[in-house]
Amino acid sequence: MKHSYLEVTFRKGRPLAAYYYLPRRDGDRSVRTDRVGGFVVDFSADDRPIGIEITTPSRLVLGELNQLLSKLGQAPAVPEDLAPLAAA
Repeated sequence: MKHSYLEVTFRKGRPLAAYYYLPRRDGDRSVRTDRVGGFVVDFSADDRPIGIEITTPSRLVLGELNQLLSKLGQAPAVPEDLAPLAAA
């Protein structure tokens, strides 16, 4: 996967869980996680960030996600990336 994208799980019309997939290589698996504020970051075996669990998706603020993405050396998210949450 070469692009980031957001996956949201809904229950009774409300976001229950969200995961922001980061670019990854075939076969990448999470071998370590770090909690950073309201996020949990998954890392591959070679210590690359491969995804971000958003623990409170209904309270997600784009600026906070982008601060974390910047710290991880990733491209910022744009409002369109969060469209699945805005639809809720």
